[in-house]
Amino acid sequence: MRSPRPHFNLEDLPELSCSFELVAGVDEVGRGCLFGPVVAAAVILPKPAVEKLLPAGVRDSKKLSRSRREQLAIQIKEAALDWQIGAASNDEIDNINIFHASLLAMKRAVLSLKVQPQLCLVDGKWKMPDMPFEQQTIVKGDEKSLVIAAASIIAKVWRDELVMGLEALYPEYDLAKNKGYGTAQHLLALQQHGPTPLHRRSFAPCQGIFRF
Repeated sequence: MRSPRPHFNLEDLPELSCSFELVAGVDEVGRGCLFGPVVAAAVILPKPAVEKLLPAGVRDSKKLSRSRREQLAIQIKEAALDWQIGAASNDEIDNINIFHASLLAMKRAVLSLKVQPQLCLVDGKWKMPDMPFEQQTIVKGDEKSLVIAAASIIAKVWRDELVMGLEALYPEYDLAKNKGYGTAQHLLALQQHGPTPLHRRSFAPCQGIFRF
């Protein structure tokens, strides 16, 4: 079986071109969902591990199949110096909005790391507030940095497993298939049954709908 063609160019990776040894990649998933928390992962890969994972086909989690994400998540965890998850609940999203909740989830992931990074590479254009580490934001970072892509995979696999585990509690909402996103079946279930305690009431499809 042929190895996947590397998505990144080794010489262009910001985690290898910088002068820091301990670089954390940070990314979040679930911003657009109607159900459940927004989840972030922080991953620290030693430089030799970055080179090792490059030919494995690590890339933006959205461009991978579920089975491939799960396989790569195992490889990333084995290669990482440290990795941690942070989350912000649907109630927190409703209280502080999804933008601030996403930054909060990323901050929690980084602050949970047992290995302190010297630099955080953050997907997007906004830095995490009040952090003791240097940060570099990268728009479309999961397409430009392998360590950010690794974080996106870890976060996606973790969140998907969480939401699928809640399918038994809320079978009407087709969570195992939609992972909390607003598919036609999910929207129909909201109209028929109203939102659950884990739906984001501040999101338009969940507003004005009450569970009786």
